[in-house]
Amino acid sequence: MSTYLLVHGAWHSGQCWERVVPLLAAAGHRALAPSLTGYGDRAHLLGPEVGLDTHVHDVVELIIEQDLSDVILVGHSYAGLVISSAANRIPDRISHLVYLDAMVPEDGESAVDVQPVTQALIDGAAESAAPWRIPPMPELPPPLGLFGVTDPADVAWLRAMLSDQPVLCLQQPVRLDDPAVRTIARTHIHCVAGVPEGIERRPVPATQPNGTPAQVWELETGHDCMITMPAELADLLLKLG
Repeated sequence: MSTYLLVHGAWHSGQCWERVVPLLAAAGHRALAPSLTGYGDRAHLLGPEVGLDTHVHDVVELIIEQDLSDVILVGHSYAGLVISSAANRIPDRISHLVYLDAMVPEDGESAVDVQPVTQALIDGAAESAAPWRIPPMPELPPPLGLFGVTDPADVAWLRAMLSDQPVLCLQQPVRLDDPAVRTIARTHIHCVAGVPEGIERRPVPATQPNGTPAQVWELETGHDCMITMPAELADLLLKLG
């Protein structure tokens, strides 16, 4: 049995994984999909002090409190930053890092460094009545939809779970200063349909930090593949378990 810890991206909550968790469980594995501080059942904790460091602490504390080991740590979108710093803090408990259509940082980088288009979101918030919070992205015409979700029922379900994103999440830097974190295997899963303008994915180096060949898989769907292609995503994740 493997343990999967699924970490949602910006604006989302742990609820976005509810179509994937049962598929991993049905295959005999343990799957956890918590909501980070400020989202889902923890939305009441949203505030200007919530940042990347808060979310890294959420993940690290969950792993320690539940005494999890050999964790397959999956980070979607913004959570690529979260899982990177979390693995840096407890590398001995992580067996695999999965960057799911995610930001892939280097040591000391913030979300703005990895995805410069996020600076426009911060600038927009600065001109609002609440400069510390960024509202969810608007729904766009297909095939972009709402985070790549276009089915009306799914869009309504997704919209109901979204919360604002604190600016500090996009400004605090990732820490990757423990050499042990470089030994952890990595897999990259890219959603290749309906990529919004301005989003640029960094090329994945041919060799992983641990010296093994890069492993990159693709899904022909939009950004929120856990909603639009849960079975296909689960099948890929199960190859790692």
